[in-house]
Amino acid sequence: MRLKFSLFDTVNNTLVTLVTLLMLYPFLNVFVVSISGYGAFVENPMRIWPKDISFEAYREIVKHPVLWSSYLNTIIVTVSGVLIGIVLYILTAYPLSKKHLRGRGLIMVAIVFTMLFNGGLIPNYYLMRELGLINTLAALVVPALLTGFNLILMKTFMEHIPEELEEAARMDGASDPYILFRIIVPLSGPIIATLCLFSAVGYWNNFYNAIVYIRDVTNWPLMLFLREIIEGSKLNTIAGGNAAEAMDINIMPVTLQYATLMIVMIPILCVYPFLQKYFVKGIMLGSVKG
Repeated sequence: MRLKFSLFDTVNNTLVTLVTLLMLYPFLNVFVVSISGYGAFVENPMRIWPKDISFEAYREIVKHPVLWSSYLNTIIVTVSGVLIGIVLYILTAYPLSKKHLRGRGLIMVAIVFTMLFNGGLIPNYYLMRELGLINTLAALVVPALLTGFNLILMKTFMEHIPEELEEAARMDGASDPYILFRIIVPLSGPIIATLCLFSAVGYWNNFYNAIVYIRDVTNWPLMLFLREIIEGSKLNTIAGGNAAEAMDINIMPVTLQYATLMIVMIPILCVYPFLQKYFVKGIMLGSVKG
């Protein structure tokens, strides 16, 4: 029996290690190519060890003001979207977690319906236009503020919180807002951290809504700036059509692309270590009701 478990553990650990290496390889390759010379990239595009180390691509890409305005726009959208969204999730999920709420089943059906069916691109565009949100940062925030999946996770987690805590607080004269923000919210830390992570990643990587609703370069998020780089236009759109001003002619587009990818990825990757300890607990308790 011990041998069987030992063999299983060995095979399992080996497979997990291989999968981890496969997942890390693209990030390592992007970083290595971004700091290597173009000749090294041509010699071996799949390399995982730098050659002819140079940071010219990074120095060149950070010169463009659109990068920093895009960064600012993305930070504003992400922070505001996460904060407003979490408040809405809490205020919506808490009453839905109560079985005595009238119409609770019908409301949940309506929420699940939104997960299965969508109005489509044209109705959504007309709605955003009528709200006056076209070509504004709000167009990137509002559509994703409240999603059915995240709401169900929050509601299910709150259903795990013992009702005896609320009953004891009410016996002491506590009001509903006091119970919600002084008892329920502190106990919901894991699921709040999990939804913050989900929302932050979603807003940071938001590309589709930006393509549809944003026209002005000054309102570009990072994903649109990244698209401009990857499409290989040598930033001529950003530099007003002057490719010579857009980037150094000695720096090939591929190094700029990979350097930009690193600049875009690093901030959101740094969020994971701080929320990791809450993530597993939050997603498990929010997904399955005991």
